[in-house]
Amino acid sequence: MTTAFAQRGAPVFDADAISRELVAPGQPALAEIASAFGADMLTPSGELDRRRMRERIFIDETARRRLEAILHPRVRSELQARARACTTPYCLLAIPLFAESAQAYEWVDRVLVVDVPSEVQLARLMQRDGMTQEYALRALAAQAPRVQRLALADDAVDNTGSLDDLSRVIARLDRLYSALSAREKT
Repeated sequence: MTTAFAQRGAPVFDADAISRELVAPGQPALAEIASAFGADMLTPSGELDRRRMRERIFIDETARRRLEAILHPRVRSELQARARACTTPYCLLAIPLFAESAQAYEWVDRVLVVDVPSEVQLARLMQRDGMTQEYALRALAAQAPRVQRLALADDAVDNTGSLDDLSRVIARLDRLYSALSAREKT
């Protein structure tokens, strides 16, 4: 979906992509993670072992919170810097864990939630990340429930329909966001 907005000229700043940048070899966040969790969280080439880290944080809530304390403030700061530098009428911030930390994003003007039923979310997570159902369920349990995410939404998109349906919704939202931006500037 973010690709559809990007094709319309709206920059998309992705929290997951920024997180990956922050844990690249040589970055301070990676060194802090290795210090907090041990060198066994790194691959032999010095990269974060994402699978091992995922497995750890989804069975140990304290570990998950510790990792979040290392990464989330850095991700938020970078998202805000990129949004402030944005020169287009609007930009999108793709923040998978927005609902879990919405109070830290009070500077966000509008919230768009991409929604699917829980069973679709589970299947997609297992397929995308190659997770077992057990770990996928743990990952989802660590997230805000669907009802909480939808309660935060100014706009919600059902992402179970066809690509044509999604394209029409994105076109409508693009017009809305451009109009809202134009109003704010006058």
